[in-house]
Amino acid sequence: MRLTDYTDYALRTLIYVAVHPDELVTIQRIADAFDIPKNHLIKIVQQLGQDGFLHTVRGRAGGITLGRPAAEINLGDVVRATEPDFRMVECFHGDDNHCVITRVCGLRGVLHAALRAYFEVLDGYTLQDLVDKPNAVSRALGEAPLPMPRAARRKGVAA
Repeated sequence: MRLTDYTDYALRTLIYVAVHPDELVTIQRIADAFDIPKNHLIKIVQQLGQDGFLHTVRGRAGGITLGRPAAEINLGDVVRATEPDFRMVECFHGDDNHCVITRVCGLRGVLHAALRAYFEVLDGYTLQDLVDKPNAVSRALGEAPLPMPRAARRKGVAA
């Protein structure tokens, strides 16, 4: 199974924003960080905002933040929201299925089981699982280490 670039960019966008939880992040900044065309990201951010994964702030000083905590953003939900369909083979196409062996072929059932297993794994993870080491992600992007969150500073915990 292969995800579209759209979903790949959506996941990268969410990761980037999750690593910068105390900031309004611009689309341009994400585009530059991942070398992704800004025009692609505009559509993606719009959809992620409509789906509640992101909160968008318009205007000159605008940007994006997570629409809810990273621990509440399920990866399976993101993939379902951003992929156009999961019709892996023609027999998944319902009325558009012209395969002559559909009624007797076992492939459809096997692929449905594989798709269920695929989503079972994705549904077991959240965005938080992907960003447990935000400084490592920042370094990989060529950014300076992130400041310690305020709550951690008060408790004396290292980020």
